[in-house]
Order: sequence, then structure tokens, then C-alpha cells
Amino acid sequence: MASKPVLLEVRNVSKRFPGVKALSRVSLSLYPGEVLAVMGENGAGKSTLMKILAGVQQPDEGEILLDGKPVELASCRAATELGVVLIHQELNLADNLDVGANIFLGREPRTFGFIDKAKIRAESSELLKRVELDVPPQTIVNTLAIGHQQMVEIAKALSVNARVLIMDEPTSSLSAHETEALFRVVKDLRAKGVSIVYISHRLGEVKELADRVVVLRDGQNAGELQREQIDHDTMVRMMVGRDLSQLVTRSSHPLGDVVLEARKLVTPTWPQYALNFSLRAGEIVGMAGLVGAGRTELLRVLFGVERPRSGGIFIGGKSCEMSNPLDAIHAGIALVPEDRKQQGLILEMAVRENLGLASLWKNRIASMFLNKAVEKKDALNAIDKLRVKTPTAEQAVQFLSGGNQQKVVLGKWLALNPKVLLLDEPTRGVDVGAKQEIYQLMEQLAADGMAILFVSSDMEEVLRMSDRALVMHEGFISGELKRNELNEEAVMKLATGAA
Repeated sequence: MASKPVLLEVRNVSKRFPGVKALSRVSLSLYPGEVLAVMGENGAGKSTLMKILAGVQQPDEGEILLDGKPVELASCRAATELGVVLIHQELNLADNLDVGANIFLGREPRTFGFIDKAKIRAESSELLKRVELDVPPQTIVNTLAIGHQQMVEIAKALSVNARVLIMDEPTSSLSAHETEALFRVVKDLRAKGVSIVYISHRLGEVKELADRVVVLRDGQNAGELQREQIDHDTMVRMMVGRDLSQLVTRSSHPLGDVVLEARKLVTPTWPQYALNFSLRAGEIVGMAGLVGAGRTELLRVLFGVERPRSGGIFIGGKSCEMSNPLDAIHAGIALVPEDRKQQGLILEMAVRENLGLASLWKNRIASMFLNKAVEKKDALNAIDKLRVKTPTAEQAVQFLSGGNQQKVVLGKWLALNPKVLLLDEPTRGVDVGAKQEIYQLMEQLAADGMAILFVSSDMEEVLRMSDRALVMHEGFISGELKRNELNEEAVMKLATGAA
């Protein structure tokens, strides 16, 4: 790559937020037709740097060069016009519009002043072929799976002739099949000369796709790896500054009585199947399956977000009617949802206030007023225990990294000391260091007698953390695997419906 001219260069860029220095004199270069992986723990500054490149935020210091010339990326439009496009982890589509309308939103071709829908359909069809998405341009976006919506975002970027495509955790919501399709698209774009900045916490993906790796740590450059130097252990050491190989070990401990039991439980999403399973005190049960298998829907029923069609939920042997989440909370159940920003946090509120949300009914004076002294004390204890990186308990939670936001969601529920902890994709979008801390916490909670049921699309996570695994396929539990039976082949057979 060194013989090629540099396409995009970042020189000594710094960025500060209230109480936080997100970037400190960060530099990197990107060559034509290169996949550059930018890695680092949550809070390392990756997202801030990408937003600066996409014109979402402005740097306090430093400069950005395109084709060797300084450029000012003052807005998203300015960046797009220069061919720099960011595909956010949280997709940025108008889901009530069709695919073609989304691809050309704000740039609609016109004939005699009217939107040329025929041209949109024709050009959209060609772009969809490039990203291997076989759907008509007239398809409404909210009818598409998340993986297909991801491809629409890429098609949208290609429609502006992107020279630099920034992908932020592009596979975090994709199935294995969709991920393979994305990889083919990335390799095809690289072959056609498009440069890609690829952000992922999945080290296997980086090893397969990246030509180079740039690592950030605490807002600074921590190192760079060439293609032949990229391996799992080296990336981890650069990212966290320590060896994580021995940090988490599953220990065996005696299990207690059955805490939660589902008997002939029928969910609204899959009314043709009745589900039966149980969960014991001190047990960590993983729930595996492909995207759309019904795992999240099951957790929502257990937590009272959705009511079951029929069947029963038993806590400690007693039947409990989960009409709403408050019933579940009083029964000792807590749910950490998959989408922490939409369903787990109030982003504009302080860390202290978010940590106290689940305890509002408990931390009252005379049944009316919030005991703010108790709330603050509990919040400071949770911040210390969970090692939440925040300058103060009064910091707005939106300014925390993804891993620290996840810890706040966990801390909110742990304040109630639940009997059963439901975790939906507990480490989604979380870096390798924060993953280890969440795994350690799960291990400690189980050792203390809490029952944990977790949904994960990360095969390594299921194999690593489960005492046993339940596998779902199209709405029913296709099998159960004990710890000594757990392997990738066995899980995938059940997940795909094999006997």
C-alpha cells in the first residue's frame, strides 16, 4: 500500500467533550482500494473519529486531507459530496418509505420538476444487484430484515459514488448468512477501488477482511498492524494494554432449586408452538438460534412486555401472571434489552438517574418523594462495583461509551437484586475489555445464586458462558445441549432445524 498515494489522511486530530478528552492528536492514513480496520475498546475514540470524518462533528485541533489537500468536512453533506460516507451502527433509514426512495432521499432525480420514479427504480435495481440484495426497489423498508436494511444503507452510499465508506459495527445485527454476503460485498468494493474504514469488535472479521489495523486506546494511537501481523492476541494486547486470556474462567458450583419454569408457554409471535423449559438458581443458560428464531420475543413474554397466548410462568414453583413488566419486577425478574439506547436508558438523563430508574418505587419517602440521598449512594456504589468509566455520576449517559452504557443498564437492575436476570445480546457493540468485565459479572452473579438466561448471536459467547444451552428454530426449542455437548456444529444443526 505504501507505494500508492494516500487517499485520506488524518493528522493530529483532537476532540474534547465536557469532562472528557475523546481524541488526542490521532493520526491515520487510508489508501485507495484498502480495508482499514480501526479498533479499540469502547471509549477509545473510534466513533468520535468516524463522526469527524463524516462531518457529523468538528475537530478542535488537527487537519484532514483528501488526495493530499486539506478539506473542511463541515457537515454530512460536505463529506458526502467529497465521497466520504458513514454507515451508522444504528441504521439511518426512513422505514416508512420504500427502498428506492431511501437510496435517493434528498437527491431525487427530477424531470420537469417532478420526481422521476422510473429512474429511481432503474438505478436502485442496479445498486441492489451490487450489494446482492434481491428485493424490488418498491419494497417498504420496515418489512425488511435488519441485515437487508444494512445492504440498503450500503446501496445508498454507493449511489453517491462513495470513495471512502465507513462501516461502524456492520455485522452486529446480522445472521451468519447475511454476514457472509456482507463480506462478499466488502471484498467486491475493495476490488473496485472503494476504500473502507471498518469498525468491529469481532476480531475474526477483522482478520479476514483487513489489509491493515489501526488501534486506538484512551483517545490516542496505540499501534498499527500490517496484514501479515494481524492475529487475535496481538490485537487484544494493543486494544487493552494487557493480556485477557486468563481473565475469565467458568467455575463449577452447585445449582439451587428451579427458580423459573415455563410450562406450555405460547408466545404471540409463534402461536403454533408451546415452550417448556426451566432455570435453576446459580445457572447460566444460553439461548442460541438464528436471527428471527423467536428468542427476543420469548424474553419479552417472560418480562411481561407481551402477554402469552396461553401457558404459564412459574417463579419458585408458584404461578405468576405477567400482565406487564411491573408484575415481572415484583416477581424478581429483570430484563436487559437488546437495544439499550431505545429500551434500556434515557440518554439525556444523568448516570445517577438512570441507575435509579428501576428503584423509583422502592426509594420513596412517605410514598411520594424520591429519596435522592439513597439514589446517589446506590449510584456511586454501582459505578464503583461495575467500574463504569464516567467523570461524575451527573454525566449524561449519552456521552458514555457503549460498554459503559451497558453497565449502567445492568446496574439499574442489579440494585433490585433480582432472582432471574434476562440478558438479550448482553455484549452487542461492546469491546473486548468490557465483554470480559460483563462475563466476570455474570459468573459472579451466578456464583451468588442468581439465575441467568441470556440470548446471544455470538457463538463463542454461547459456548464460553453457558452451563447449558437452549437452541431455538423458527419459534420452537429445537434442542438442549449440556455443557459437555456444546460445540459449534451441534448448535448450528439445531439452529437450522436439523434433527
